[in-house]
Amino acid sequence: MAQPLRVGMVGYAFMGAAHSQAWRTVNHVYDLPSPVQMQVVSGRSAPAVAAAARRFGWSDHTTDWRTLLTRDDVDLIDICSPGDTHADIAIAALSAGKHVLCEKPLANSVDEARRMVAAADAAKTSGVRAMCGFNYRRVPAVTLMRDLIAAGRLGTIRHVRACYLQDWIVDPEFPLVWRLRKEVAGSGALGDIGAHIVDLTQFVTGRLVTEVSALAETFVRSRPLPSAAAGLSALSAGGVVERGEVTVDDAVLFLARLGDQVVATYEATRFATGRKNGLRVEINGSLGTLVFDVERMNELQFYDLDRPVEEQGFTRILVTEPSHPYMAAWWPPGHTIGYEHTFTHQAHDLVRAIAAGEDPTPSFADALQVQLVLDAVSRSAETSSWVTVESAIVDPVEERV
Repeated sequence: MAQPLRVGMVGYAFMGAAHSQAWRTVNHVYDLPSPVQMQVVSGRSAPAVAAAARRFGWSDHTTDWRTLLTRDDVDLIDICSPGDTHADIAIAALSAGKHVLCEKPLANSVDEARRMVAAADAAKTSGVRAMCGFNYRRVPAVTLMRDLIAAGRLGTIRHVRACYLQDWIVDPEFPLVWRLRKEVAGSGALGDIGAHIVDLTQFVTGRLVTEVSALAETFVRSRPLPSAAAGLSALSAGGVVERGEVTVDDAVLFLARLGDQVVATYEATRFATGRKNGLRVEINGSLGTLVFDVERMNELQFYDLDRPVEEQGFTRILVTEPSHPYMAAWWPPGHTIGYEHTFTHQAHDLVRAIAAGEDPTPSFADALQVQLVLDAVSRSAETSSWVTVESAIVDPVEERV
């Protein structure tokens, strides 16, 4: 009987729910080398974390994540808490000999991310693994996109266009939640959703962002405090609802270069009214174009210049065949999958990597490279200038040459 991989998770909100779904499902979908056990979930509120444990299927719960470090029944710590907690938890967990899965963005600063990479490198010598959770890599259509580009189907890559559009804070009376506070979140749309399109485009093209020129805007600069929005006691002496300052960006746009000859545009905003989760990436090459839209996540659009001119046009590839990435584990062709499946794929890949003694991807070093791009974008927006992105890893294209 294979030894189980016993998981302790920190955080139980949106990402905690998504990760719980994955840990709960992965054993039933895949024949894993190590079956997963959902051992314990940690959160600050005793009643809330107890309710989350019951709802999501965790065997135990605690209000102190530090107890996970010394528990003999926890092999892996899954970090789904706000960004200001990532570095402390990940470094402590790796030092305690626990494998780590950490949600994106890896950290709130380059310095924190570097320390996390150093901790992961040190832990790897003892067989302890670390991975960052960029789940959109695990969309089958995205992985197929990468495979087609790597096979040369687009020829020489020339253009990258990426946007991630949401609208959940359009209302100026939406409360000042943690994602709108720099000291907790690190940044706004840039780190929350911009990190996804930076990682995704680097992943599918095999090229690193090397230079950026950016602008950022905060449209609503103060918001009701969360307790006021909930109708609780956050009124001033004069009966006016107390407000707090928004300290992150609402929207970021930037030009970029990926290597010497690939040009790119990126946009990340939470003020695109009507756009709920509009992630779209288009890659143009000398031989064709590929387009992915997460709101049609089982499809990939492919324009193939090698086809006879009479037959040229965008082809809709329905990515549901057993031969497509990840799809053999699911349903018959034509039966689609959804957002939550990307986290199950992520859990599967991590468990297999740990069992094989291999480094999972994206690594903390990969996530640091994204963090360096985010940092360069922030500095560019402040100075209205082009900023060179430092490289933390070998450019995959240069490595292949």
